[in-house]
Amino acid sequence: MSVDEERHRKTREQLKAAAPLEPRVAELVNGVIARVADKWTMIILDVLAEHGETRFLQLQRLVGGISQKMLTQTLRDMEREGLVIRTVHPEVPPRVEYRLTDLGLSLGEAFCGVWIWAQAHLEAIERARAAFDERNPKR
Repeated sequence: MSVDEERHRKTREQLKAAAPLEPRVAELVNGVIARVADKWTMIILDVLAEHGETRFLQLQRLVGGISQKMLTQTLRDMEREGLVIRTVHPEVPPRVEYRLTDLGLSLGEAFCGVWIWAQAHLEAIERARAAFDERNPKR
């Protein structure tokens, strides 16, 4: 793996020159990172961005591997954060659908860069992992 010392130096300088974050902003960023670092939130953001308004069971199928309890909990957390809207249609039985809010969509767009980064660096990461595993066979 290469290290671009000049790039690292410039990044450190930019961070030092930046105004300190207001404590409320820092708290919000930490909370958002904690929410989005949960893999289910990222996947649900992606699925809802791609499919639009989606029923609970369809969402569970599209997400894949998520339990009903975890999907319910994650959707409630996302609703609390203002990322999704839960709509209950007055039918028998009730039909419940979820869709991203503008805030949720913008968060998905912001983190879209992670997917792009992963695709662009997949081979480098795989090489780094293989080299590490060779040096550390007990892992």
